[in-house]
Amino acid sequence: MAAPEVHHLFHAPIADHSFSADRNTLAVARENNVDLYQRSGKSFNLQDELRGHDKTITGVDIAPRSGRIVTCSQDRNAYVWEPSKSGEWKPTLVLLRINRAATCVRWSPSEAKFAVGSGARIIAVCYFEEENDWWISKHLKKPLRSTVTSVAWHPNSVLLAAGSTDGHARVFSSFIKSTDERPEPSAWGERLPFNTVCGEYLNPTAGWVHSVGFSPSGNALAFVSHDSAVTVVYPSAPEQPPQAVISISTQLLPFADLLWISESEIVCAGYDCEVYRFSGDASGWQLTGSLEAAKDGRPGMEQREESALNMFRSMDLKGRGGVEDTKLKTVHQNTINTIRVYQDAGGDVQKISTGGVDGRVVVWSL
Repeated sequence: MAAPEVHHLFHAPIADHSFSADRNTLAVARENNVDLYQRSGKSFNLQDELRGHDKTITGVDIAPRSGRIVTCSQDRNAYVWEPSKSGEWKPTLVLLRINRAATCVRWSPSEAKFAVGSGARIIAVCYFEEENDWWISKHLKKPLRSTVTSVAWHPNSVLLAAGSTDGHARVFSSFIKSTDERPEPSAWGERLPFNTVCGEYLNPTAGWVHSVGFSPSGNALAFVSHDSAVTVVYPSAPEQPPQAVISISTQLLPFADLLWISESEIVCAGYDCEVYRFSGDASGWQLTGSLEAAKDGRPGMEQREESALNMFRSMDLKGRGGVEDTKLKTVHQNTINTIRVYQDAGGDVQKISTGGVDGRVVVWSL
């Protein structure tokens, strides 16, 4: 496995990041602005800043084909940014109609609409209205009972998965007559008017759901929650109990994000500052290991316990915990917030990127 490509951009948390389709542009959410970096050889150089929000930006996403950038923020607004002929980025305000912070945003695969999660117990599904030349939204409300932490699109651009702090992962229909083509019937449903709930799954411990994601085919749903578990759901038929619901408990710290890299593999990352790999199918799933190769200084569980003992012994004898008190043995030095696809071929993901609280964006080969 090739060594990860580490880009330490700044000393501030990265709330979200997104690469353009050609992987030459990197958009990073940094406080109230989005920094745009351009690839130059093996590094990224700051090229532009998108300024317009007046509170922390919580989500950014670049549409692969059109190159449009969507951002959302705690100021309850979302903007769609398009490059003008002069090369400057022109923002268009989106009418979200929410009264709490926007928490996450993602373009649909068709790029005709995008979804914005919020603290108002609402998901705003936004689309462009040609008549009035503006971006407007329709609201998915019921049965959301708390803040929406993440959204993920099905490959058909109609079904939308959402994770929430009420401990549920749900699958909604976001069908908009003027924008969408009628989707093919699937295990999630056949007739799908707007706001149809196609699935609702409670985390076993009712912990916050941090992230959700559909498999590449759209025939399975996975979500990670604050009890350090990964849950995979295989639906059977519309309005029927699922074929299988598999929950994998781990002894790790909670995961903040997940990504399907194939029909039988998922990568997760979060508060352990490391990327972990899971594999399986409808008969069962298991944790298969970390993306960081075991090398000297990479502790296993036994070593971790022993090093903790040595640290306390050193603090007792010398008054300090050793030379490497503040440096972790992992590539990321703080929580990993987001995992994104960096490079894929025919549905199989070959490289992923992670962004963290340590101000690093890391590209991993799988």
